[in-house]
Amino acid sequence: MSLRTFGPNEFYFLLLSARWTLLLALVAFAGGGVLGLVIAAFRVGPSAWLRHAAAGYITFVQSTPILIQLFMVYYGTAFINLRPDPWTAAALTFVLNSGAFFGEIFRGAIEGVAKGQWEAARSLGFRYPGTLRLVILPQAALLSLPPTVGLMVQIVKTTSVASLIGLAELSRTATAINTVTFEPVLVFGSVAAIYFALCWPLSLLGGWLERRLAVSRGRPVTL
Repeated sequence: MSLRTFGPNEFYFLLLSARWTLLLALVAFAGGGVLGLVIAAFRVGPSAWLRHAAAGYITFVQSTPILIQLFMVYYGTAFINLRPDPWTAAALTFVLNSGAFFGEIFRGAIEGVAKGQWEAARSLGFRYPGTLRLVILPQAALLSLPPTVGLMVQIVKTTSVASLIGLAELSRTATAINTVTFEPVLVFGSVAAIYFALCWPLSLLGGWLERRLAVSRGRPVTL
């Protein structure tokens, strides 16, 4: 027999916890985006050892589950006398993880810019940093928009793993509410609806950007 029933107050608690899901996703998006730009710059840069280091980092992150990375940051850092709280551990993990994926997105966008742009910048006396910042990145930004939005959707959904280290985000709160209501269909159905409300507009935005980019480049648009 349940201690209480699932009602408006419980749904309100779910909505309150969704703000931590959003905040974690935004931190991952901002921090991972900055890290991804650095990684992408290394990947296409003139230094061979930086290219290999960035490629190795991307390979490691993309080849290991984010849950294991989260446990490594939260529990593994005790070996170096660091004991981050759940929020700090989750934020750091998601920044490091998303940075690798952003790095690949930005690298692909940079390499999608016509090579003649690099040559023209060099002929005008630009060095690599200036060429990348002033000439290439403004053009690559447009190419990277659709996959960037798509990755943001994945980040929002993946934040649920942070519940396993005690972060009171949406999934963790739903589990706590379910233990006192014993109404999993209503509880987790509401969670699914909240995730859908968060992710669906982003999916629509990503599709719209992709169609706009295809039109601007003169390619057929797939509906």
